[in-house]
Amino acid sequence: MKIEHYTFGRVVIDGRAYTKDLIIFPERINPSWWRKEGHLLQLEDLEEVIKEKPELLIIGTGYHGVLEVPEGLSSALRAKGIEVIVKKTAEAVEIYNKRYGTKKTVACLHLTC
Repeated sequence: MKIEHYTFGRVVIDGRAYTKDLIIFPERINPSWWRKEGHLLQLEDLEEVIKEKPELLIIGTGYHGVLEVPEGLSSALRAKGIEVIVKKTAEAVEIYNKRYGTKKTVACLHLTC
């Protein structure tokens, strides 16, 4: 899947627009990614991702980078063998498009804030 465009609150993937936070899996999209504490990412918010066993997880923290990803969470994911990249969503989209297909990749994207 290719991310064609991202702007505050909107992303276009393979011709389809999404306006809610989402998770891009290799074969599908979860178009409604909710987190327990909104702007504080926790391990339980990524249970669906962990079950997928990606090699690479790209986390987009929002247009302004408001979504907080604690270092302890990144460390816990790395301990599970998952490479983690955390960037503002615009940069996360660029990285996703460059890295997709090189590894089993999942992207969690916060589209606003």
